[in-house]
Amino acid sequence: MAEWERAFEELLAGRGGALRSYGLLLTGESAAAADLVQEALLRVFSRLRVGGDVAQLEGYVRRAMLNQFVDGRRRAGLWRAKRHLLVQPVEHHDNDHLLADDVRRALGTLSPKQRACVVLRYYEDLTVPEIADQLGCAQGTVKRHLSDARVKLATQLAVPEETMT
Repeated sequence: MAEWERAFEELLAGRGGALRSYGLLLTGESAAAADLVQEALLRVFSRLRVGGDVAQLEGYVRRAMLNQFVDGRRRAGLWRAKRHLLVQPVEHHDNDHLLADDVRRALGTLSPKQRACVVLRYYEDLTVPEIADQLGCAQGTVKRHLSDARVKLATQLAVPEETMT
């Protein structure tokens, strides 16, 4: 048995109930708490060079649970604030609907990083430094993603690239 497997079993046998209780206190729902524990265990044991100290492992798992819970709540809040833009149809002319569909399809062909950069830049109206901070990457990386995305979108939408600034 590998060291991480032994540590995993010890952690679950000794502290699994406490981790589930912690998850339940955070989420308020049994199923959500179980998902939170499972995801935190997956994150910790897939990235960590695991030692045998169960107390230290429990601290890592608890921190991962807290981070995931906070991030999930933040994402849910952002979704609630923005979902009206997708859920409630806006009155458009037929040509506007066709253009919006074309843009959505074109956005779907971008890589996840390119799409994130485009959305943050043109939808959230963030600056390059703000995007770099949000994505945790260099400003040059953001500029490269935006440049590549503009070229790809201009080609797909048959729009001169100069008009896509």
